[in-house]
Amino acid sequence: MAAIPDNFAQRQSKFDAYSHVIRALILRDMRTRFGGSHWGYAVLVLWPVVHIFVMVGIMAFRGMSSPMGDSPLLFVSTGCVPALTFQYISREVMKAVIVNKPLLYYPQVKIFDVLLARLIVEIIKGFTGLLLVLAILASLGVNPIPEAPEVAIGAYCAAILLGVGFGAVNIGIVSFFPGWQIGYILVTISVYLTCGVFYMPHMLPDQLYEIMKWSPMVHIVEWMRLAYEPALGVDVDYLYVLLFGMSTLAFGLVLERTLVRRLT
Repeated sequence: MAAIPDNFAQRQSKFDAYSHVIRALILRDMRTRFGGSHWGYAVLVLWPVVHIFVMVGIMAFRGMSSPMGDSPLLFVSTGCVPALTFQYISREVMKAVIVNKPLLYYPQVKIFDVLLARLIVEIIKGFTGLLLVLAILASLGVNPIPEAPEVAIGAYCAAILLGVGFGAVNIGIVSFFPGWQIGYILVTISVYLTCGVFYMPHMLPDQLYEIMKWSPMVHIVEWMRLAYEPALGVDVDYLYVLLFGMSTLAFGLVLERTLVRRLT
């Protein structure tokens, strides 16, 4: 039987050590954020779900009809899911380094490790919430399965990419300007209100719509809705969204290597 090369064994050993570090960071993150209980995790998962149904209640109270299909619940969900995915990931990734800063004094823990662990937790939490939303929609008699599932998956992944990119840039900003944690709340509120969660951007005047399309979240929301209504009549610039997300992520990683490491 041939012997395993030394370099392969060394790489395997390094991978095992790194996986243990990431696992420990994930467990610590979940215990500190969720209060070490299943109830704490349930509350954070249910919060965006409650948010969606509150928005639907507001639409019903004001007598607003759905501009897409017959279900206001499905219309709001297709806007809220990608918007909240971006919002939560970009905000929580930003807070990862600040919350876990004492861990960075250990040589085994790097800033990227903390970012990766927080991202994994957020993706799992967001996906759990998404499954819950789909289950509730189905229980209420609304068909939650899109006509083009691959399009919906692409939009959801694009929202994650954009959230990671903005979160990485926010780490660089907040490392020398801690007040940005509060300032970024205004940014996310502005993005949320202007990305088309409660209305169809392409139904607005052309001049206003062209300005709004500079926001990649407008494209992502329309991308998600195209999965349910392929004949919606919108033109999504997929390349623009992906390049925007990858560019922000690359810029954030450059800030992490050049600026954040010097300040931590």
